[in-house]
Amino acid sequence: MSELDSGMSKTLHNGLEILELLVAQPRGMTLTEVADALGVHRTVAHRLVRTLEAHRLCKRDRDKRITLAAGLVRLAEPVEQDLRTLALPVLEDLAEKTKASAHLVVRDSDEEARMLMIVEPRMARMHVSFRAGQVDPVNRGSAGLALLSAQPPASGEREAVTTARRRGFAVSYGEVVPSVCGVSAPVPGREVSLGLTLFEIEDEDELGRIVCEAANRLGAQL
Repeated sequence: MSELDSGMSKTLHNGLEILELLVAQPRGMTLTEVADALGVHRTVAHRLVRTLEAHRLCKRDRDKRITLAAGLVRLAEPVEQDLRTLALPVLEDLAEKTKASAHLVVRDSDEEARMLMIVEPRMARMHVSFRAGQVDPVNRGSAGLALLSAQPPASGEREAVTTARRRGFAVSYGEVVPSVCGVSAPVPGREVSLGLTLFEIEDEDELGRIVCEAANRLGAQL
């Protein structure tokens, strides 16, 4: 869980922590599980959940398990809407061309990158599947390395970032998920990277060329 500093609202912080817990638990949580995870009394957890329910951000099923609710969709819709609208056909084309999952990642903070979109191939025999919204360290995985490679060289940066800057794309093997590879390129003019997640890379240069073309195509539209 994220830490609370003196400038934050503890109540709001705890409410947002509940939403993050529910993202990781699609089958839902009991009120006791929520209270235990937050380290608060069940009465406090109940008030927090009731407030989120009132805003349609979470709900309880017939078994009293708490899950995310449709109100979150309304809140999320405007987020990077133009970027997502323009990126969707590029990602779809990339996924079908390579038979791999295509992703769009944004710089979330100095330390983290967030998966904004994921498009899975329709005709592949098997592919990597994961959820949008996932947050990973920006210095691990091809998506984050590509983001860093778009910045000026920094003292102490990973050799993989320097290599990605030279090649125009980043490659990683098992850095975020064991046995899963990635090839990503920065989108020109934005703190965004576009890439592929797959189980095996047969030709780094060829996949890198395809990903760079897609990233440049998206950058030209932004």
